[in-house]
Amino acid sequence: MSDAGLDRFMAQEGLPEAFRRTAELVCEPLAARAHRRRIDRKRCAVIGLCGAQGSGKSTIARYAVSLLEERGQRAVALSLDDFYLTHEARRRLAREVHPLLAVRGPPGTHDVSMAGAAVDQLRSKGKAVLPRFDKATDNRAPRAAWSTVASPVDVIILEGWCVGAVSQGRAALATPVNALERDEDPKAVWRTYINDQLDGPYQTLFGRLHDLVLLQAPGFDVVAGWREEQEAKLRAKGAGGMTPDEIARFVAFYERLTRWILAEMPGRADWVVTLDKERNPYV
Repeated sequence: MSDAGLDRFMAQEGLPEAFRRTAELVCEPLAARAHRRRIDRKRCAVIGLCGAQGSGKSTIARYAVSLLEERGQRAVALSLDDFYLTHEARRRLAREVHPLLAVRGPPGTHDVSMAGAAVDQLRSKGKAVLPRFDKATDNRAPRAAWSTVASPVDVIILEGWCVGAVSQGRAALATPVNALERDEDPKAVWRTYINDQLDGPYQTLFGRLHDLVLLQAPGFDVVAGWREEQEAKLRAKGAGGMTPDEIARFVAFYERLTRWILAEMPGRADWVVTLDKERNPYV
């Protein structure tokens, strides 16, 4: 993309100058990888982009899509976040399985069948209807707000904090990783359900990926700070936003699997992009 195009994108997204390095070292190569996969397959390529909360994966995916579109490719960025179960569906899980499942985020709180159907629609001739989740209301947006995309497309970038993740061994679940697990999941019911969901329905979804890219944070300890930056942006837009105490509790829901991804995924991801604590890549 031209410098002017990058300038426009950065202005629209409210991005700092440091994003220019990310555009060069991450977005450009990501778009190139996606294009190569599309050429090799002679059909739609599905690229998985995994990264801890606040790592910049949504922005990276959107800019990579804009690069692909500029080069004549039909590309779509899908966020796993848009496939969260409805508020009522999670309340039902909370009653029937474990109270912590009312909180969106971990595996088991997404409609993975809907996500898989969206990917399949985008790869087939016709039109794909893509849902949108409204985090401000913690519920699925009205259907009038959903987008329709002519299909098939050439590239799908599916981004999400646990995209491509695999389950842990059962023995690892016995020891709590934080106070949330220790105090509110003492019998490991919640974390076992998450693990089982990840080992089952989520692998069916992730089996559609043709390439897996990991944005590797320097450690879980940076995630709360990254999340606070996201929430500050929401507050600035008048769209709610959590307090620091609420953020600390919220990221605890993600801690076990985030630590597992950072330890396990680098050995099998197709491309690992190492980030520093400021989210700057050094690849």
